[in-house]
Amino acid sequence: MANALEMKKICKYFSGVRANYNVDLTVRQGEVHALLGENGAGKSTLMNILYGLYSPTSGEVYLEGQKVNITSPEKAIKLGVGMVHQHFMLIPALTAIENVVLGMDEDKSPMLDLTTAAKKLTELAAQYNMELDPNAKVSQLTVGQQQRLEILKALYRGAKLFIFDEPTAVLTPQEVEELFNMFKLLTSEGKTIIFITHKLQEVMSICDRCTVLRLGEVAATVDIADTNKQDLATLMVGKPVSMVYEKADIDPAAQQTILQMENVVAKGTEHGGLKGIDLTIRSGEILGIAGVDGNGQSELVDCITGLMKVESGKVSINGQDMTNAAPKAVLESGVSHIPADRLARGVIMPMNLSENVLLMNTRKKDFLKGMFLQWNKINQYTDGIIKKYKVKTPSRNELIQNLSGGNQQKVVLGREIERNPKLLIAMHPDRGLDIGATSFVQQSIVDERDRGAAVLLVSTELEEIQTLSDRVAVMYEGQIMGIVPPDTPIHEISMMMAGIRYEDIVKEKEASGVGA
Repeated sequence: MANALEMKKICKYFSGVRANYNVDLTVRQGEVHALLGENGAGKSTLMNILYGLYSPTSGEVYLEGQKVNITSPEKAIKLGVGMVHQHFMLIPALTAIENVVLGMDEDKSPMLDLTTAAKKLTELAAQYNMELDPNAKVSQLTVGQQQRLEILKALYRGAKLFIFDEPTAVLTPQEVEELFNMFKLLTSEGKTIIFITHKLQEVMSICDRCTVLRLGEVAATVDIADTNKQDLATLMVGKPVSMVYEKADIDPAAQQTILQMENVVAKGTEHGGLKGIDLTIRSGEILGIAGVDGNGQSELVDCITGLMKVESGKVSINGQDMTNAAPKAVLESGVSHIPADRLARGVIMPMNLSENVLLMNTRKKDFLKGMFLQWNKINQYTDGIIKKYKVKTPSRNELIQNLSGGNQQKVVLGREIERNPKLLIAMHPDRGLDIGATSFVQQSIVDERDRGAAVLLVSTELEEIQTLSDRVAVMYEGQIMGIVPPDTPIHEISMMMAGIRYEDIVKEKEASGVGA
């Protein structure tokens, strides 16, 4: 098989800081080639060099055996390289076809012929089984449709080598399946795909080969048929990483209801907020909330924590009515909250670690003597968190803004867990973290469950939800489509994520005789 791409001895430095060092990457024509690595491993830098956003400090790039000098995205596109970014590069106010032709100079006539261009786009969409209205505004398209538009835009411009950067991050399982079918169709025509992802299961299911970067260098290139998820994780981190979590047996008779939501309605900006939520979480269990981001998960958490007003319904915590209680009162009732956005709600960047740990513990008796804070005890407590949660920092006096994202998250995690909550709310607790940090965070959440805490876990990572949860609630447009066991087939969870209630799925199965 011929090589579609060869990158030889690529080095890239930013102000003396090494991002890539002697990277060799060979991608064969017609394959799906995964690019794996922890945050900061150099994946994005390498692909930005290929797409002309960066120039390499040294090294050579070959496309189909010809040495090329890619100095801009325009040059990359003309050479047949297309990139589908994680955050779509589309203008919402323009139509689909206007986004496709934007910046193209193939037609030198003074008048832009959008009708002909739209016809060409429609034919292209039909060829690749991607139905799309060329005259629809991007703002009116679903996330899945916007991604199809990005792919069609690259095809329209003649791409033969595609770079997909975390393409499944905002898709339902059904949309992921459709995307992977598209991969197969593209590669069957001889086109080539570089797939950047952190989801090892996806690598195993769709890719032919995989190159793993670690600290800016190539750790290995392997055939997927000859490896497994555990080996790939070890290559990424450089040491074995636990990806299996043993959960303790919990006596159902000893479990108590910690959180109860009864017909909760709340206004919101995302799909109209909450529309009659009924939910119960007991001590010693993890309830996972699955769903595409933006379907009411934020409103759900904000109504529990007092950050959003409940229009009607009731929220009870530990048997007490906490509907529309102040956030301070909610936290003091035994609730800990790991927020989705640690920078906005989890830490105060110009403060040091001790000060950030103190944020949720200002009334802790051990930290007070009369009206005065006991900084020696606060510092000892912070040192304990640093050690227990393996926070990499010069000292407790370091400003938290100087720590990596993973270490900032460990500080938040440690601060909230060490409060020994009865209810732990963890919203996207490992989003953006390396696989090593993710493993640590997930194990800590399981440990809280085993201790007897009730855990509300919100995540868009379905594999994480199914791995950690005792029960799974699926949300769609502010409603719960069903609460199911974690081993429920993915296609059924996908249907719920798309707005089909579980009871209807069961009725359809019974009517068709499936599982009867």
